[in-house]
Amino acid sequence: MVFSAAQLIRRDGVAATGMREVAAHAGAPRGSLQHYFPGGKEQLVNEAVHWAGRYAGNRVARFLAALPEPTPSGLFTEMVRQWTDEYETSGYAGGCPVAAATVDRATTAPATRQAASDAFATWTGAVATALTGMGVPTNRATPLATLMISTLEGALLIARAEHSTRALTNAARELGPLLDAALPPTPVSETP
Repeated sequence: MVFSAAQLIRRDGVAATGMREVAAHAGAPRGSLQHYFPGGKEQLVNEAVHWAGRYAGNRVARFLAALPEPTPSGLFTEMVRQWTDEYETSGYAGGCPVAAATVDRATTAPATRQAASDAFATWTGAVATALTGMGVPTNRATPLATLMISTLEGALLIARAEHSTRALTNAARELGPLLDAALPPTPVSETP
């Protein structure tokens, strides 16, 4: 049900995602929602947002595994590719459930705003850890991870509005050199 809620939120937003729709999407009896989510829709939304943050954070390791030689630009390109692939094959209906929950509830539901903040922190932490593993200085890793995620989220909004992956591909191409510039220079070996 948490997965179904995340999928519906990423497509329709929080306000348009009803408990009945979640139960139907999950193939679960409606009574199970009250059993597993006594806090109602807000609890379900918050759990879906937390799940989405963990999912995004866990994807970072898979993106790194897909790279023959991990680089910051390569990681960002893989993050973008997930979305360009989805949009090119399935259309532009879905976005990030964490962003959708933030837009819909940041000022009206403090617990959901906190869940979104925590989800972004989880994702940012995973990206920052990956960057430090590549050699990016620790003091730059979290700011660059925030920049990567912020750029991706903005490009997703533009892609959905335009029904085009243009913003995503431009973001990967233009941000890549800046990200790679954060790596320390490779020492030049002297030949005798």
